[in-house]
Amino acid sequence: MKNKIKNLLKSNGMKTFNSTLIAIGLGLLVGLVVLLIVDSSNAAGGFSKILFGGFGRFADVLYYATPLILTGLSVGFAFKMGLFNIGASGQYTMGMFFALYVGLVWDLPGGLHWFVAILAAIVGGMLIGSIPGILKAHFNVNEVITSIMLNYIGMYIVDMLIKNNGKLVVGSEARTAYLPETVQSLSLGVSGSNLNIAIFLAIIIAVGLYIVLKKTTFGYELIATGYNKDASKYAGINYKRNTILTMVIAGGLAGLGGGVAILAPSLIADASQVYEPINVIAVAGFNGIAVALLASSSPIGIIFSALFISLIQRGGTSAALFGFKPQIIDIVIAIIIYFSAFSLIMSGWLGKIVKNYSRKKSKKGPDKENKVVK
Repeated sequence: MKNKIKNLLKSNGMKTFNSTLIAIGLGLLVGLVVLLIVDSSNAAGGFSKILFGGFGRFADVLYYATPLILTGLSVGFAFKMGLFNIGASGQYTMGMFFALYVGLVWDLPGGLHWFVAILAAIVGGMLIGSIPGILKAHFNVNEVITSIMLNYIGMYIVDMLIKNNGKLVVGSEARTAYLPETVQSLSLGVSGSNLNIAIFLAIIIAVGLYIVLKKTTFGYELIATGYNKDASKYAGINYKRNTILTMVIAGGLAGLGGGVAILAPSLIADASQVYEPINVIAVAGFNGIAVALLASSSPIGIIFSALFISLIQRGGTSAALFGFKPQIIDIVIAIIIYFSAFSLIMSGWLGKIVKNYSRKKSKKGPDKENKVVK
């Protein structure tokens, strides 16, 4: 039993977990310092709201975490292949547009309408996600450059298509029309919240990705390629195919995030979620990068990191009661992500310090006993 516990403590998963805790702890500590600098008299109250304010609105935490889980999975899945999918925002926006188009233009019956819109969102994300994959696989074009530029291209294309389609946009109000109930996600009936069945869909997909990466040949090939591209090629792994397929899947996940966001039910009677074509890149895609980094790209870890980010975001809005701007939470999240970039190194240093201390302590013990015997 002791050996199992030791092996667990020494495992990579435990090291990753410890490094994440270090990042969160240091990030929150620096966040508290920032609050003290801004307004020392209200810093304690504002900080407590950031930490615990979200628990009073936990249904909203789950609702806002849903697209974060999916965009986090998009970025994390590409990371496993050694690819940096920084284009999750464009894929998210394109997936949202495809779902919106099916919802407003296609006339389909009840449950089928929602299902087709969800599939359309995945396809929309896949289409734009495939472009960096193809360019990387066949022309060795850096996927960071292509994917980040596609964020703007995707956004402008979607805004143009919406503005030029009378069935999609309400011209007088500069927003999209309300979606019919047949295409909206089923609400879970939590009073005062938009929480819907999409949260279960996101969790199921995260678990499914974990199984694919850990238990299948395809998952092994992706991880092996991420560790060493040249060695994987030598072993016979099809690098080009896997690169394109990885970016297609990553794009589909981000597109699904945009789909579930726009198809969520609204709290306003006879209304739905809407999109305003105002040339603004979707924040959810970039937050997905933060979620993936904090979870070290683990699909299961992404569920919890998305919940954590959503929790402190909801708490951050409550900090306004103490005079703090909601944007203060963006600073805290940025600091946490900054620390997460090198927290694994710090975790290793702390482990060495503890190990050296325990060795010195064990050496001192026998020496004292020998002196007593003499």
